[in-house]
Amino acid sequence: MRIINQGNLSAERIAEIEAVIHEQQNLKDMMDWALSNPENFTPNVVSEVVIQDEFTHDVIVPWGKDVVLVYDTT
Repeated sequence: MRIINQGNLSAERIAEIEAVIHEQQNLKDMMDWALSNPENFTPNVVSEVVIQDEFTHDVIVPWGKDVVLVYDTT
């Protein structure tokens, strides 16, 4: 999984995120992780799915108070 830091987060914060999501390989992994960590997520784990085309979706997931993860899936 590759992280693109669009929010100018510190290197330490990026390392923290990488450590948490490094094993996620697909949306099922992400959902399992999200649902097992309710303290880091808003009640709606997936806030939005943006359909780019028939094969590509962006899944938007608020994480904590200051980060929004966007999973680009193909």
